[in-house]
Amino acid sequence: MPARTPLAVLKPEDAAAGTKTSDRIRRRMIEAGQRFHANDNISAFIREGELDELRQEVEGRLREVLQALVIDTENDHNTADTARRVAKMLVHESFRGRYEAAPPVTTFPNISRLNGLLIVGPIKVRSACSHHLCPILGRVWVGVMPDSSSALMGLSKYARLCEWIMSRPQIQEEAVMMLADELERRMKPDGLAVVMEASHFCMHWRGVRDDDSLMTSSIMRGAFLKNAALQREFLSLLGKPSH
Repeated sequence: MPARTPLAVLKPEDAAAGTKTSDRIRRRMIEAGQRFHANDNISAFIREGELDELRQEVEGRLREVLQALVIDTENDHNTADTARRVAKMLVHESFRGRYEAAPPVTTFPNISRLNGLLIVGPIKVRSACSHHLCPILGRVWVGVMPDSSSALMGLSKYARLCEWIMSRPQIQEEAVMMLADELERRMKPDGLAVVMEASHFCMHWRGVRDDDSLMTSSIMRGAFLKNAALQREFLSLLGKPSH
């Protein structure tokens, strides 16, 4: 992603300490003018071996969180290894889209000059709400209207890019936009549509505890935005109402 104006400032005490892995990574980004919001990919600023160091640092801090929650991890066999498990889950699984570079995605030219509607999905996706770090579980559909100069991708490549974008804390509205940006950059289609339907555990597990609600977000670009008939065709094939 391109460098953006950082919204954080390196404090003197951070520069003085500078011994923790997170401090080193943070300093590099601030010096480069790169922001590090929850849904940003920061892999370019992580050196070899530092990801495992970061996991160990997160593990230590999670032990402090459990202590603050008055959980006896020394004598409770159920939580004795919880900090290690959660740190591994966050760094290497749930939030891996922040710390790992984009997966290799091979594209190929549109030799046959395909110019008909392509629909991929539903692709099952997992993410996390950046407000409460609760799971977001859903499905994504991608509509592509290629032209003769578009690049095409294999079916599995859509799933890989979806997983990479979704595996980070964020809100759904921004997630679909980031996915659309990534696909548009790689394929350069005449039209692109992304629809995401998801269940949010910040609604199920806390607050109003509504177990049935779903959130649907959509992005329409190019031909899908200009051609109402194409947009209706795409949404009808998904079983979604058009407006």
